[in-house]
Amino acid sequence: MSNSPLAIFFAARLALASSISSRTAIAAAQDADADLAQQLSNPVASLISVPFQYNWNQGYGDQDGTQNLINIQPVIPFSISDDWNLISRTILPVIWQNDVLPDSSQAGIGDITQSLFFSPKEPWNGIIWGVGPVFYLPTGTDDLSAGKWGAGPTAVVLTQKNGWTVGALANHIWSFAGKDDKADISSTFLQPFLSYTTPD
Repeated sequence: MSNSPLAIFFAARLALASSISSRTAIAAAQDADADLAQQLSNPVASLISVPFQYNWNQGYGDQDGTQNLINIQPVIPFSISDDWNLISRTILPVIWQNDVLPDSSQAGIGDITQSLFFSPKEPWNGIIWGVGPVFYLPTGTDDLSAGKWGAGPTAVVLTQKNGWTVGALANHIWSFAGKDDKADISSTFLQPFLSYTTPD
């Protein structure tokens, strides 16, 4: 094996090139991970995702009932033009509750909330937004359904900068059909959100 200065020089250059290539690949992977995390924080990103949200509620009714709720929330984007996306956001609740209704427990599927956001592909002055209709579908099982069909407007607005995502999602639903023995719906939903994506 040669130990000449020329051989040592080429070996050093090869090691340096390998090191730079490795660091570049790692940096690119980290940037890709950070970009993906930012997109996952955006409810109207052009990215298929299926987030799950767990909620624990207590103090319902006269018997201080409890409720465990998992929202399955698939988000599916569709490109409808060069400038616009249509974002489908479905909320399917899976519910376990005890003593919410007196001396009883229930488990099953709740009513589906279906939102459709028309959202520009490019932010406007750093603001990402979407507007559209929201629909309420009486898909719940047994005593877990409001028994009404509903609809209304929905909107989302957010901004992303330096790893931070800040925004809010809102809708209002009015019932327009359904079972006569069920109460009418006029419900406002407002969800502010704040998240931070670490650099590494």
